[in-house]
Amino acid sequence: REVGSIVRSLGCFPTEAELQELLAKVEEEEPTGYIHLEKFLPVMTKVLLDGSYQPVPEDVLLHAFEALDKNKCGCITKEELVKYLTEE
Repeated sequence: REVGSIVRSLGCFPTEAELQELLAKVEEEEPTGYIHLEKFLPVMTKVLLDGSYQPVPEDVLLHAFEALDKNKCGCITKEELVKYLTEE
């Protein structure tokens, strides 16, 4: 269940469908909810070397922050960002 977070922390941003394909490559025959490191590393190494997943485009990120900027002042507070990232 944490594989998506791990992949994103490595700078890769797959779609949900792409993430499911990745999981299919590294899961055991009978999914247990756990991924063995020795299966994950070669697959993830190939993903990183091939540049398989493009980062989120800058304009998409900017649009997301504009949507969060309720006062339209061009910024949000640290507290607001923490709230959005942890609660919403």
